[in-house]
Amino acid sequence: MSANINIFDSENELEEAIMKQAEKEAKYFQLYHNYMVIEHRKSELRITNPKKKEIHTPSYWLESKLYNPFYVIKHSKQIAKSVYKKLQQGIYSPNLPHTMPVKKANGKIREISVYQIPDAVISKKLYSQLLSKNKHRFSGSSYAYRNDRNAHHAIQDIFHDLSKYPRMFVAEFDFSAFFDSINHPFLFSQLSENAFITSTAERGLIKKFLERLNGKGVPQGTSISLFLANLVCWRLDRDLEREGVRFARYADDTVIWSDSYEKICRAFNIIHEFSNVSGVSINIKKSNGISLLTEKSYSSSSEVFKTKTNIDFLGYHLSYNGVAIKDKSFKKAKKQISYILYRNLLQPLNAGITNAVKLPANDDEGAFASAIHQIRRYMYGNLSEHKLRLYLKGKYKHLKFKGLMSYYPLVDNTQQLKDIDKWLVSTILNCLRLRESILSKHFGSQKALFPYNLDVDNLVEICKIRKRVLKSTKSVNAFVIPSFLRIHNAISRGIREFGLATIDSKTDKYNYD
Repeated sequence: MSANINIFDSENELEEAIMKQAEKEAKYFQLYHNYMVIEHRKSELRITNPKKKEIHTPSYWLESKLYNPFYVIKHSKQIAKSVYKKLQQGIYSPNLPHTMPVKKANGKIREISVYQIPDAVISKKLYSQLLSKNKHRFSGSSYAYRNDRNAHHAIQDIFHDLSKYPRMFVAEFDFSAFFDSINHPFLFSQLSENAFITSTAERGLIKKFLERLNGKGVPQGTSISLFLANLVCWRLDRDLEREGVRFARYADDTVIWSDSYEKICRAFNIIHEFSNVSGVSINIKKSNGISLLTEKSYSSSSEVFKTKTNIDFLGYHLSYNGVAIKDKSFKKAKKQISYILYRNLLQPLNAGITNAVKLPANDDEGAFASAIHQIRRYMYGNLSEHKLRLYLKGKYKHLKFKGLMSYYPLVDNTQQLKDIDKWLVSTILNCLRLRESILSKHFGSQKALFPYNLDVDNLVEICKIRKRVLKSTKSVNAFVIPSFLRIHNAISRGIREFGLATIDSKTDKYNYD
């Protein structure tokens, strides 16, 4: 009989874990369902002939009932009994996962493995156990896939070091197909040689999750791969520490810095050696190699040919002068906000004025109110303008922040935020002018009516005090223009008083590509 590979204390514990995971996934589907229903209702309010409501279940639910959380909830006891028995007998092996292609920012495809719910539960339990026993073994400069460090801590540490010196050598490296290329013999050697605490059952399960991969790669999309990714880089991290350079590594994204050119060159050799033994090649196109990071005033007189005044890491733009959001991330934000404005103010009219439902009436513009509300939710999460202002005045002691800006709590470049606030005002005005132009062809000029009578000098102030009467006869400030600088000031206050815990913890799962 095969060796016992059970990591659960009892069948009841496994059943509870399966039920919890299934309920979580069922909730996600219900949230998606509710979102689609609400969006369809919004379309009905905007145009008279919206597209038919379509709610899709994941295609892989048809491959096996064990993907379907509602089925698993109903049969959790029987499922747990079967899986527990297989674990006890050592014959358990995860079922072949569904492979989901996800398009990356560069146009290439990343394959994500979706495991059946019982297999996902076992992977998650295995990851949790291994991390709790071994996280002290990982480098303090490794920030990904941990419960004691995250991307925000990496940015804090990098900027703290870079801000001390006007000149610093920096090396930036990225690996190609990191998860897909990891060499299994190297992986298991790191597990054996570096004092990681593992049980026979845990090692047996790791092998079960990797056995179908022909000696190379770890599946993306399952919890245990997060632990294994950091495990594989343990030797790399220790060699860099031994060399005496400072570095930050988030999964396969690595930035290294030192005031010694000799040390930074040796760090490159360490990266190269790691690439050879691990099977993971360096992505030359995405790796900027070695540069001299310096203040702008020194860059032109540098004796080193390749200089730069900033680096981009995990969605941030870092320089000696401060921390900003990188341009690529802001372009994404601008694109989303522009789409929200188009979808509410212009798209219904472009479909034909007779199809539009939300038209100005009685000096009230419901479409404009809807657009502002949706932009606010995108930027602030579920935080209202009223609550935000009370918090800034000290009326609330503590708030949890979500939304776009919760991904960038450490930004200190207020000029950048002021600039995008100006862009937001300008873009809103442009959309209002286009909407007024279309409406005027059918209903006469709207320029004397709110909000078409506003300009760049008074839009923010008028919208701040303008109230809207709802059907309940309750008056609300529905037109207050959201502000990147305002939500940034609130988040900064929260961090000063409560640390990074003020940011919703789920934001650490953000894709920083």
